[in-house]
Amino acid sequence: MKTPVSIKRGTVAAVFVDLQEEHRQDKRYLVEGFADILANVQRLQATARANEVLLYHSAYIVDLTREARRFHPVDANGRSAFSDKDDPLTAICPEVAPVDGEMMLVKTEASAFGAGPAAGRLRAKGIEWLVVAGVWTEACIDATVRDAVSSGFSVLLVKDACGSGSAAMHQTAILNLANRLYGGAVTTTDGACRLMAGETVDAWQVVGSVPLRFTYENAARLYDEL
Repeated sequence: MKTPVSIKRGTVAAVFVDLQEEHRQDKRYLVEGFADILANVQRLQATARANEVLLYHSAYIVDLTREARRFHPVDANGRSAFSDKDDPLTAICPEVAPVDGEMMLVKTEASAFGAGPAAGRLRAKGIEWLVVAGVWTEACIDATVRDAVSSGFSVLLVKDACGSGSAAMHQTAILNLANRLYGGAVTTTDGACRLMAGETVDAWQVVGSVPLRFTYENAARLYDEL
């Protein structure tokens, strides 16, 4: 259900996950609606910077020469089939790239918070809420959100600033997360910008146990209602 949500200034950071060139240039890993996602992320970033919200960026880069992964997909040359360290398409799209002074994590797993100092650094700065956007919703966004919640953060999941290989993949992933986003909320880019600017916004928050019992027939409608 939607309830009024507000975020105290100084307690929120914005997290941008894997907004890399391969998702708009590599035919194997194109994200549906990626141009619109990037435009929404630009709005989020502009609002965050204007309101002195900490920005935190991550990129997924795989180096199989340093870490053996038994079941990891590889190409004909034995390199990672995606996000390989030598692929220039692992670069973050320039229009949403970090600027000087913003935190940047090169990660080797799905979650931006599964390992390393990220969560501790944010907590040390007094961060309680994380605005989360990026790709792919059912993979790296899902893992990041779940680890963030487990680490004690409230997550504001920005549904129209996330995406995946298809609308169905993205929407069902958002619904799955919404069912278990205890302490957090789901909103749109507009809602997230207003919250970072200090306003109170009506946003979806989970009440009870798994309230969104979605089906093939009603998933799109329930997604739109979030």
